[in-house]
Amino acid sequence: MDMQQLLAAAQQMQEQLMTAQQELAETEVQGTAGGGLVTARVNGQGELVDLTIAPEVIDPADPAETAQTVADLVLAAVRDAYRAAGDLQEQKMGPLAGAIGGLGGGMGLPGAGPGMEPEPGPGA
Repeated sequence: MDMQQLLAAAQQMQEQLMTAQQELAETEVQGTAGGGLVTARVNGQGELVDLTIAPEVIDPADPAETAQTVADLVLAAVRDAYRAAGDLQEQKMGPLAGAIGGLGGGMGLPGAGPGMEPEPGPGA
């Protein structure tokens, strides 16, 4: 490839990367726990945008146990949502990462990264 073709290819990849990042910002995925008692929604960039807890999770007779149960369910739902966001990032950004790597760029693209991988936990 000559320099002109290389620059044109880099410009095209930059435009594709920007488009993929915009799509990630606009797309939401959800995670659930406890059979849908807790639902977490995150956007494709991994930002938590909504959290829903069903009233039936609350047991007024045992507030301490309820608090722990709710905490466990929220954690599991958020991890499930982050896993879905990581899958979405890989789907949108994976082909671009391969193309950039093929050019020898090896640039670090945003991705799942630390903290995005779900850990097994209660309700997961």
